[in-house]
Amino acid sequence: MDLVLNRADYSQVGVTSQKTMKLLPASKHRAAQKVVIGDHDGVVLCFGMKKGEAVAVFKTLPGQKIARLELGGVLNTPQEKIFIAAGSEIRGFTKRGKQFLSFETNLTESIKAMHISGSDLFLSASYIYNHYCDCKDQHYYLSADKINDVICLPVERVPQITPILACQDRVLRVLQGSDVMYEIEVPGPPAVLALHNGNGGNSGEDLLFGTADGKLGLIQITTSKPVHKWEVGNERKRGASILWVMGLKIYLLGEMMEWWKCTAWITQRSLFCDLTWNELEHLQYKVLQERENYQQSSQSSKAKSAAPPFSINDKFTLNKDDASYSLILEVQTAIDNVLIQSDVPIDLLDVDKNSAVVSFSSCDSESNDNFLLATYRCQANTTRLELKIRSIEGQYGTLQAYVTPRIQPKTCQVRQYHIKPLSLHQRTHCIDHSRPMNTLTLTGQFSFAEVHSWVVFCLPEVPEKPPAGECVTFHFQNTFLDTQLESVYRKGEGVFKSDNISTISILKDVLSKEATKRKINLNISYEINEVSVRHTLMLIHPKLEYQLLLAKKVQLIDALKELQVHEGNTNFLIPEYRCILEEADHLQEEYKKQPAHLERLYGMITDLFIDKFKFKGTNVKTKVPLLLQILDSYDQNALIAFFDAA
Repeated sequence: MDLVLNRADYSQVGVTSQKTMKLLPASKHRAAQKVVIGDHDGVVLCFGMKKGEAVAVFKTLPGQKIARLELGGVLNTPQEKIFIAAGSEIRGFTKRGKQFLSFETNLTESIKAMHISGSDLFLSASYIYNHYCDCKDQHYYLSADKINDVICLPVERVPQITPILACQDRVLRVLQGSDVMYEIEVPGPPAVLALHNGNGGNSGEDLLFGTADGKLGLIQITTSKPVHKWEVGNERKRGASILWVMGLKIYLLGEMMEWWKCTAWITQRSLFCDLTWNELEHLQYKVLQERENYQQSSQSSKAKSAAPPFSINDKFTLNKDDASYSLILEVQTAIDNVLIQSDVPIDLLDVDKNSAVVSFSSCDSESNDNFLLATYRCQANTTRLELKIRSIEGQYGTLQAYVTPRIQPKTCQVRQYHIKPLSLHQRTHCIDHSRPMNTLTLTGQFSFAEVHSWVVFCLPEVPEKPPAGECVTFHFQNTFLDTQLESVYRKGEGVFKSDNISTISILKDVLSKEATKRKINLNISYEINEVSVRHTLMLIHPKLEYQLLLAKKVQLIDALKELQVHEGNTNFLIPEYRCILEEADHLQEEYKKQPAHLERLYGMITDLFIDKFKFKGTNVKTKVPLLLQILDSYDQNALIAFFDAA
C-alpha cells in the first residue's frame, strides 16, 4: 500500500538528546496518545492532538539539560509516570505534570543513560553504573570504557535482575549485582539498546542493539551465555543508527530521517485546505517581520554585541567497511556553509546523498601546515551534512570544521577532530597469534597514567581514563590492511607487537617524541621478524591488484566508446572489452569514490620498504624510484624479490 505523507509541524522544542521523547500509553481504548519530550533547555513538554491541533497538557520551567527521559510505574500496570535525568538528579512527573519525585543521586558525573523497571532505577554516567531500588543504593560498577546505554531485562519475566551495559569498546557487559556475569563482543561501538518487542520477546531475554557505525543485531541474554540470533550490516556505509522498537516492527532512524532536531517532527497523512494555506502565509509573514526587527536591533549602535547561539550535534566515526571516517554535523537551524581545514593530508570521499556543493582552495602546506581547505555550500533547509575522509597513518594532526548557519547576524562555530598517528586502527578483542610479529619494547621512569596517555594519543577507541589494575592489554586491527596490533603496558614498561613493521615504526617515532616532550628517558628495543614483510605484502596484494585492474579498465572506457561510435556496434570487440563498456558507469563511479586509492597503496608499500631497512640502520630512499617502476608494471613475485634483494 502506497502512502502519501506530508510533514506537519505541531510543536517546537529545544535541542534534544537520544531517548528523550516517549509516547504515553493510551488512557482509553482508541484514545489519542500523548507525546512527552525533554530538551537541553531543561523543559519537559507533554502535548496531545485535538482537532488536528497540538494542545499542551503541561510544560515545565527551564532547568538543567535533560539527558534521558523514560516512562515507568508499578509493574504490570500502564507505564505512564515520566522520569527525567538532568545532571545528577532524577525527577518524576505524573502524566498531568505534577512532580512527585526529586532524587539527587550524588554521582560525580552527569547521568548519560537511564532505565526504569518498577521500583528499580538503573543509571550510568560516563564510566559509572549504579542500581537503586526505592532510591536506595544497591549495586555499583566501574566500567573499563565509556557507557553509552543501559537497560535491564524485564524483571517480571526473568528469574533475576539482569542489567546490560553498552560500552564504547564494542562490548555489551551483562551484570549480576556489582559483577560482570559475561561480556559480548558486537561488530561496532554499541550506541543504543532496546528490548525486542518492548518486552524482551517470547523469552523476555531478547535484546536489540544498534551500533554507532550503523549495524543492528538481536541477542538472547540467557543466564549462562549469549545466543546471537541475527545481525544486519551497514551495506550503504551510512552514519550512526538509532534504534526504535514499536510493537513487532523495528525502525532504524538516522539514515533516512534526522532524529536530532530542534523541532519535534510528527508526520501524518494530511490534506491542506485553503484555510490552512492562509494561516501558513500569515505565519511566514510574521517570521519575516520578526527577523527584520531582530536584524535592525542587533546592528544598531546601541545594541550589545552578541552572536545568536545555536547547537551542533556532531559525530566522528571510523567505518570498518571502507577504512574511512564519517563526520556528521547536525545543526538546529539550516546550514549555510561548512569550511573544512586540515593540517594533515587527508582525502575527501564522495557521499551519495550529500547535496552540498564543494569547492577547494589552494593551500600552502610548506609554510603554514595547511593541507586542505574545502567549502561545502548547502542547499536551503539543509540541517544535516555528512562528510567522509580517509587519513594516512603516520601523519597526524587536527581536522577543523567551521559551521556557519543561515541566521543573522552571521556567526560561526568551530569543531575540532584529532587525526591520530594510527588513525585507521580500531579496537578488537581477539587477534591471530600465529602471525609473524614484530615487537617494540619501551622501559623507563614513566607512570601507568603516562604510558596510557601516549596510547590514547596514538590510537582511536581507547578510553581517556586509565583502566583499573596495574596492567592493561588492548588489541587493534587496521581497517585498511587487516594487520593487527597488540599493546600491553604497565608502570615503567610497554610492549607493542604488530605484523606490520610500519605500525611499529610509527609507534617508535611518536612515543619517543611524546616522551621527549615530557623529559622522560626511554630505553627502546625491538625485534624485527623478516617474515612479516612478505606477510604484509601478501595482505596488500589483492587490494593492489584490484585497483590496478580498475584503473586500467577506466582508462580504456573513452577509447572503447569512440570505437563503438565509429563502428556502430560492439560485436567486433572481445568479450572482456564488451563487459567494460557494459559496466562503464559502475566502474567510473567506483573509481571516483576512491580517489588516490592506488597512490595510497603505493605509499604503504614504499613506507614498508623504507621501514624494513630503517630498523637495520640503512637508508634506502635512493632506491624508491626503482621501487615505483616495479609497481607501475606490478608483478607480485618481482616486488617480493626486490624487497629481498635490497
